[in-house]
Amino acid sequence: MASPPTLPISNPQSESQPPIATPAFRAFIHRLSSNIRRGFSRRRPWTELLDRSSFARPDSLTDAASRIRKNFSYFRINYISLLVLSVAFSLLSHPFSLLVLLSLLAAWMFLYAFRPSDQPVVIAGRTFSDRETMGILVVATIVVVFLTSVGSLLISALLVGLAVVCTHGAFRLPEDLFLDEQEPMNSGFLSFLGGAASSAAAAAAPTVAARV
Repeated sequence: MASPPTLPISNPQSESQPPIATPAFRAFIHRLSSNIRRGFSRRRPWTELLDRSSFARPDSLTDAASRIRKNFSYFRINYISLLVLSVAFSLLSHPFSLLVLLSLLAAWMFLYAFRPSDQPVVIAGRTFSDRETMGILVVATIVVVFLTSVGSLLISALLVGLAVVCTHGAFRLPEDLFLDEQEPMNSGFLSFLGGAASSAAAAAAPTVAARV
């Protein structure tokens, strides 16, 4: 008696691949979190920032500008943290804008930056090339930032944060600050900004280069 034919068995694990380049994405997240922790570890004590005995009215606009420059050199991580908190509070008070920005960021990361070059974007049965995908993302970014309330919300939050920072810097006396011990301007939180950008570029470079 002949044996029944053997049916082919497909391996579902070999047919599906993760939507993003997992090693590059994990390396980017790890580098980003490390830079954030390192930046926040160099912030000044908040009690020193809010010392009421160190506030006085500036004598002139020149004196106010000099104070702002010195205080920013000393409290720059705290000031940038205040700007981030201002933007975060504005977005949390407007959940729809926050959802739109997170969706836009996720689209850039999953559909372009960390997507393997051998996995095209397929939506509703249509395959989009890399240039078409990037063009759609660029247009969506322009629409979201410049043609909706999201852009005005971000600008308003940044202006409020800058007003708070400049007011504090103008009225905070910098004479008791150890300005000679300051680290260079490319360290601390500013190095986090540059490091995060460079890590993102380095993580996404192989994928983007393969598409060019």
